[in-house]
Amino acid sequence: MTEAWGPDDDEPRPHHGPVKVRVPAKINLHLGVGPLRPDGYHELNTVYHAISLFDELTARRGDTLTLTMEGEGTGDLALDESNLIIRAARALAARGRVPAYARLHLRKSIPLAGGLAGGSADAAATLIACDMLWGLGMSRDELAEVGAQLGSDVPFLLHGGTALGTGHGEAVSPILARPTAWHWVVAIADGGLSTPAVYRELDVLRESSCSPPPLGGPDHLMAALRQRDPEVLGAALGNDLQPAALSLRPQLADVLKAGHEAGAITGIVSGSGPTCVFLAADAGHAQRVAAGLNAAGVCRAAVTARGPQPGARVI
Repeated sequence: MTEAWGPDDDEPRPHHGPVKVRVPAKINLHLGVGPLRPDGYHELNTVYHAISLFDELTARRGDTLTLTMEGEGTGDLALDESNLIIRAARALAARGRVPAYARLHLRKSIPLAGGLAGGSADAAATLIACDMLWGLGMSRDELAEVGAQLGSDVPFLLHGGTALGTGHGEAVSPILARPTAWHWVVAIADGGLSTPAVYRELDVLRESSCSPPPLGGPDHLMAALRQRDPEVLGAALGNDLQPAALSLRPQLADVLKAGHEAGAITGIVSGSGPTCVFLAADAGHAQRVAAGLNAAGVCRAAVTARGPQPGARVI
């Protein structure tokens, strides 16, 4: 992370110009959901993967804390104290013992409540931007400690790449693999799905024995990543939340079918949905799958993306 250093070169100083941060969306290549824990979370074993669908957050100096936005979700996303951006700024200010003063502007492309961790991505971008704006000089690991209090996906989106998530997803360990570019098609749905509602539906399905057996650990997926073969990776993708998302939004089955008919290697619901993602062999294949999905009219839009991508970064 780029830092502004003081005259003595021994501590960061506040940044007086605007700080712009770009942050990717995430998908889950493997999402194994364990039973409900006493703390209200489910035990997770997941493999996160950052893809080239981005939000941008700009932070400027201010004498109070404000948030404005443009793009995806404008008019639908609350910009008050409930917003993860505001909560992230306040949490970082408390940790750094500085006033939570900043003018924040979000340029949003990641869909709301789409299973792509858009809110967590924006929180991660806020932590990076405000850390630089306020001259706090915190490390990524320190910022991840703050982020873990805000959402399970925030620590991963600070780091990006491909990583193993455990606990309720907040404990992140990078997966060291040979560099490979994976090609995806992201089918963006109309409207969102509530993540807590999807988890509740999974619990209901499991109690009534209407869901498949849990996936368990991600060893098969991690072995597939090392082989660098899209067909092998496609066979290893899995998401325990997919039956619950399909139960709440049955038309997602039409999206998965259309992606298969368009030639995708495979497709799954992303996280808690309703976004679906499809694996392609290469960039040209991804373009053809996206065109087929758009022609089928089963989603609001289908766009191509690549992964893995770095996490939140100053640009």
